[in-house]
Amino acid sequence: MNTETLAMAQELDFSLLALFARATLTVKVVMIGLLAMSFWSWAIIVRKHIMYRAARLEASIFDRAFWSGEPLDELFEKLGPQPDGQSEKIFAAGMLEWRRSHRQDGGLIAGAQSRIDRAMDVAISRESEVLNGGLSFLATVGSTAPFIGLFGTVYGIMHAFTQIAATKNTDLATVAPGIAEALMATGIGLVAAIPAVVFYNKLNADSERILGGYEAFADEFATILSRQLDA
Repeated sequence: MNTETLAMAQELDFSLLALFARATLTVKVVMIGLLAMSFWSWAIIVRKHIMYRAARLEASIFDRAFWSGEPLDELFEKLGPQPDGQSEKIFAAGMLEWRRSHRQDGGLIAGAQSRIDRAMDVAISRESEVLNGGLSFLATVGSTAPFIGLFGTVYGIMHAFTQIAATKNTDLATVAPGIAEALMATGIGLVAAIPAVVFYNKLNADSERILGGYEAFADEFATILSRQLDA
């Protein structure tokens, strides 16, 4: 490799912006798409972190109120039939069905226990959809972003080889820019995929723990109501 070739290679700008500017249109589209996927993934991650933290706090506050010894009817009257909290919604769903299961003479309509259980299961299912919303996008980014970046890399390298063949010049100054631009697509794909995979696993585990708490509360509440039904 002669001195002139090395000098030309050193003069090339290999900054990220310069690599992006020199990339082909297809590779640019791939990079922009991956950056958009990464940005949206981080938006979901931050939003879910805030949501889960609020859900845990709400569940803790409601749990203390539920086990404070206050009569359940009074607690329900205080919260209303459409409360804001997730745990409160599950409790309200069970209490609403409990009240609807009473006849005017004070007796209970047959099958009250199963209806109460189903009402709370529906409420938990709705909260599950809210908690898990967006996690599938993280899973999709984590599994596809590296391959999308690899597509950009393969296309970029093919274009670089085409330029080499056209110019019939294999000097470093000719080969390096095209290869670097192509590899940048794979790098961006990994930058998008790695946080998406890591936080998908974490957030999915957090969601399962929160939903497990809701299901445990629903079981405890159903047990309390079943004692009253048996009495």
